[in-house]
Amino acid sequence: ERVSAGSAEMMLVAGFSGIGKTAVVNEIHKPIVRQRGYFIKGKYDQFNRNIPFSAFVEAFRDLMGQLLSESDEQLQAWKNQILAAVGDNGQVLIDVIPELVGIIGQQPTAIELSSSAAQNRFNLLFQKFVQVFTTREHPLVIFLDDLQWADSTSLNLLKLLMEDTGYLLILGAYRDNEVSPAHPLSLTIDELVKTGAKVNTITLPPLSEPEMNLLIADTLNCELSLAQPLTKLVYQKTQGNPFFATQFLKALHDDKLISFDWNIQHWQCDIAQVKALALTDDVVEFMALQLQKLPTKTQDILKLAACIGAEFDLNTLVIVSEQSAGTTATALWKALQEGLVIPTTKIYKFFTQSDSDGVLNTSANPTYRFLHDRVQQAAYSLISADRKQITHLHIGQLLQQKSSVSEQEERLFEIVNHLNIGVALIADPQEQKNLAELNLKAGRKAKIATAYGAAIAYFVAGIELLPPTAWESCYLLALALHEESAEVSYLNTDFESMARWADLVLQHAQTLLDTIKVQQTRIMGATAQGQSLESIQIGLYVLSSLEIEFPAQPTQADIGQAFGVTRSLWADKAPSSLLDLPPMSDSRLLAAMEILATLVPAAFGVAPNLMPLLIFKQVELSIQSGNCPVSVFAYGDYGLILCGIMGDIENGYEFGELALNLRERLQLRSFIARNWLIVHLFIKHWKNSLSKIINKLQEAYCIGIETGEIETGCLSAATYCYYAYYTGQELTELAQIM
Repeated sequence: ERVSAGSAEMMLVAGFSGIGKTAVVNEIHKPIVRQRGYFIKGKYDQFNRNIPFSAFVEAFRDLMGQLLSESDEQLQAWKNQILAAVGDNGQVLIDVIPELVGIIGQQPTAIELSSSAAQNRFNLLFQKFVQVFTTREHPLVIFLDDLQWADSTSLNLLKLLMEDTGYLLILGAYRDNEVSPAHPLSLTIDELVKTGAKVNTITLPPLSEPEMNLLIADTLNCELSLAQPLTKLVYQKTQGNPFFATQFLKALHDDKLISFDWNIQHWQCDIAQVKALALTDDVVEFMALQLQKLPTKTQDILKLAACIGAEFDLNTLVIVSEQSAGTTATALWKALQEGLVIPTTKIYKFFTQSDSDGVLNTSANPTYRFLHDRVQQAAYSLISADRKQITHLHIGQLLQQKSSVSEQEERLFEIVNHLNIGVALIADPQEQKNLAELNLKAGRKAKIATAYGAAIAYFVAGIELLPPTAWESCYLLALALHEESAEVSYLNTDFESMARWADLVLQHAQTLLDTIKVQQTRIMGATAQGQSLESIQIGLYVLSSLEIEFPAQPTQADIGQAFGVTRSLWADKAPSSLLDLPPMSDSRLLAAMEILATLVPAAFGVAPNLMPLLIFKQVELSIQSGNCPVSVFAYGDYGLILCGIMGDIENGYEFGELALNLRERLQLRSFIARNWLIVHLFIKHWKNSLSKIINKLQEAYCIGIETGEIETGCLSAATYCYYAYYTGQELTELAQIM
């Protein structure tokens, strides 16, 4: 009720496995229907923890399915709202939620952003996307099951969604006996509570013996006193766990120890025989024994299903079992009858009531889930330890071979995870190299989704697959895996690992240019740790290797001399004519431009005399050797110096215009925020009234937030606020905007 009024809340349901957490959560359906809300759910999987956002993805795939069932008119309205929220970045979300393409259609390739900007963009996009579905007209309920297995990326997203999304209820179920105070989930909940987020918790205890007596008496339709002996036995065995208790009763019935006496119209239980049974009190072991009573073919199918996940579909099962759809569905049918596997769509009936594979060769694809994690765990335990690796390897190979290119892309994490489990059995060097390449691809996909923990795991798995001679025999693959490992370690604030991976590249790189990417990562890593002087030293060393030198202790005389050299290069021409310079093609100079641009922010803080020299050098290289993307920033920074320090307003203004026009010509959307901030904060006001500038600053703020340039976006917002003050905006209105 509170969420329907506009708030965001989280309700956690804690308790042991099998205690009834999911059953409690399912009670919420009635009020959701009453409030016209959407209910979506996803579940984290004990055997697939390396798939980023897995439960969120599952939940929003579910939502896309619900939307696709609505009328064309409603679907068009959803399309318009989603596109308005995500702008030109729809592909970023399609990469994570493929079903979204069915609603908004194919989207242009998203701009590739660097490091933290990509993370910021993804976070903002997901927030905006979720906000489309969280309104007064239809609040949203997201149920995330088994949060104890959630990846760190999901937990970060959880924090973001709770921050500023209204009309949102997040339900989370987790096993509190598997979550210590130092567990990532506990730390996330603590952080949320500190920020003022509303987090409630219901802890479900086991059933007491009197409650168990009620359950058993109700099951056997008898007096409480008559059910007491059996209750005592069941309670001793199950310790009040409802799932275990119901499965235990079912097993006793299956074994004819509980039977119905038709003469006296009553259930009978042979307590002496039950007591004589040496039944295990380990629920997984117990469920494994129940599964072993099933036909061998059914057991074999369940083993494969357990490897696929807590939820699985018939098509995947057909591929990995290498049987027809009819044979697979028939083998699964006994598990459905026993209630150990639950169908999640009604289509499954067609696959069990027909002997004809003609019915099965349709686009329909029934989906199923295990009754409980403990059933999946028990099915998985039926695979002997010496067969687990070969089973996963075979599944991965079959999924790879039998999937189309687009399906392979969609199931990339799934395929790579299976192959990685069986990696010890891959002896062929070419197959090892192919899997290393797949890990590189999976790591990059995880990096784009800002799942840095998963990304580094894939990159490291790829590196471990490389032969000892990798730096000679497959150099480009080794270089890419190590570069990515260094960058993702930096993004994950693991600076020690970043340094280790970067050092390996510096030791083995065949050319100086092959070290540029990790050197940039090292510079950003040092800056991120507040070691600006060290980042400058790294940058100056690299520039020196590229034959670009700077004085160790720059003076005003050095600045004057460098300014004179740069000025002489364009003194006889209009700055606007530099727009038509050819593109810079020298790879060494392009590398130098990147390093120079990376150093400017660090120099601004700790080496003010070096900063203008870095800017002058970028302008000098651009005029002498052609324009490149970094020239956009160089010309803007140079215009700032001409206007604000040298007093050359006319030429400084022209360089500001040159920077704007070059960015426009090169179509560099990710450069807009910084480009516009520099020009509109430091240059435009010399010749334009502030009232003509402030709208651009507001736009720069929005674009900066959208493209992940958070710092630049915030500086644009701050500038907008005090420029608006100086234009004489009405103060109470301005205070609200600020």
